[in-house]
Amino acid sequence: MKYRVDEIIIVEGRYDKNAVSQVIDGTIIETSGFGIFRDKEKAVWLRKLAQKRGVVILTDGDGAGFVIRGHLKGILNGVQVKDAYIPDVYGKEKRKSSPSKEGKLGVEGMKPETIVEALRRSGVRLSQEGDYPPREEITKTDFFTLGLSGGANSAELRSKLIKKLNLPEKLNANGLLSTVNVLYSKAELYELMSSITAENTPPMSSTD
Repeated sequence: MKYRVDEIIIVEGRYDKNAVSQVIDGTIIETSGFGIFRDKEKAVWLRKLAQKRGVVILTDGDGAGFVIRGHLKGILNGVQVKDAYIPDVYGKEKRKSSPSKEGKLGVEGMKPETIVEALRRSGVRLSQEGDYPPREEITKTDFFTLGLSGGANSAELRSKLIKKLNLPEKLNANGLLSTVNVLYSKAELYELMSSITAENTPPMSSTD
C-alpha cells in the first residue's frame, strides 16, 4: 500500500528516490548528492515548487546528509520545511561493495515501514489510497495539444510559460512537464495557456 504526501519530498539520490517511491505517492526530487551546491537553476526550481506545496527533507543520517540538509534549508529559507529523519542503522546496502564512511545505512537501505514512520514523525499527513480522488495528470499529449511540444512554435511557447512561472530558462520540456504537474491541475494549465496565447495575439484592426 502506498501513502499520498502532498509536500515535495527531497532526497539525495536516485536509489533513495526509488526506495521512497515504493511506499509514497507524491513528488520526490533528488539533489544529486552535493550536486545541489553547484546547481543554481535547480535551487531556484526547488524554491518555486516548495512555495506551492511545502517541503519535507529526507536525507541520510550521516554527516554528508546533514550538510546537504543544512544547505537545502538555506535555499528554502522562508518556505515551509519539515524534517524527516531516519534512525541510525549500521550495515551495508546490497548494491554496495563496502559500507559508507560512517557505516550507516542511508535512506535507500531503510525498510518501507521505517520510511513511512520517518515521514509521519515529520508532521506530514499520510493519506491512504482510496482516501483521495485520483489526480488527473498532465501528460505529453496535453503538451502537444497546447503547442508546448511537437510544433514549430513549441520552444517559443515553452519559453513564454517558463517566464510566466518565473522558472529557470534552461528547463527542458520534460522538466517543465514535471513542474506544471506539481504546480497546476490540468484545467488550470489549459486556462493559463489560453491567457498566454491571448496576450500574444495581436488585436484585429477595425475597418470603417
